[in-house]
Amino acid sequence: MIDDALWDDFHQVVNMTSRELSDWLRTESATPVGEEVPDRAGTATGQHVLAVLRKRKVDLTDDDIALIRYVIDQVREQRRDDLEPVQGDSPWRHALMGIGHDPLRA
Repeated sequence: MIDDALWDDFHQVVNMTSRELSDWLRTESATPVGEEVPDRAGTATGQHVLAVLRKRKVDLTDDDIALIRYVIDQVREQRRDDLEPVQGDSPWRHALMGIGHDPLRA
């Protein structure tokens, strides 16, 4: 069972909706010749974040809770105070968006 503080932290760092994340994962996976099937688009981690966003708190598994901790840690590590978000085609921004965090929304 996940505690309320961890659940709240996850939803603070994951500042993209499930639809926005799904759209982003499909966009990132698209190639000039086609697009991935939505449930296969993006990384496994991105797909897992998307699945967690669609779940109720009471339905979370131990793997989901481990992912939640991982995402919180990754976003906090990547969003250090010395890194200022900038608009544009940044690999840093895109990596964070792949786990549901858009740094331009801080």
